Amino acid sequence: MAKSSKKTMMKDEILVLTILEQHAKETIDDIAKKCGFSRQKVWKIIKHLETEKIIWGYTAVTDENARNFKHFIVLVKRNTVPFDKDVRNEVMFRKIDDYPADLVKIENIYFTHGMSDLVFTFYAPDIISAKKFIQQSFERHNKYLSEYFILETLFPVLKQGLKNPRIKELVEYI
Repeated sequence: MAKSSKKTMMKDEILVLTILEQHAKETIDDIAKKCGFSRQKVWKIIKHLETEKIIWGYTAVTDENARNFKHFIVLVKRNTVPFDKDVRNEVMFRKIDDYPADLVKIENIYFTHGMSDLVFTFYAPDIISAKKFIQQSFERHNKYLSEYFILETLFPVLKQGLKNPRIKELVEYI
């Protein structure tokens, strides 16, 4: 494939991804119109992106407060003890759905470089439940961790690239 053809293909894929991020619920025909492509081209691009695991899945952006959950961010600093094989496998491959749904719902887990080595976000009914969950996790892996900080999110301005539809009501809080 020619270099310019690869560049065009990447540009087309990025355009489809950009449209999908904002309009994933729309039909292939609607997405094709927004991109200026044929339906077949968009379908092929989406299938290729799914096969290459560039698209991991599709989700609804929701207001978790409606389900009586609060949002939390945890910043974790590791110490210098390397993870052993069992812990690595648990961290990387453990089903995160194993946590009781009424206690915690994990949203994101990131390994990072900087002030924190691990950042994860989750939902819990209240700060007490969130602290219990973090304390249990920290006690379980205290050999590898040196400190953590928990932050409670007041409200999202942007979530998954979408502006909070209630932003006009919330602007007075900042």
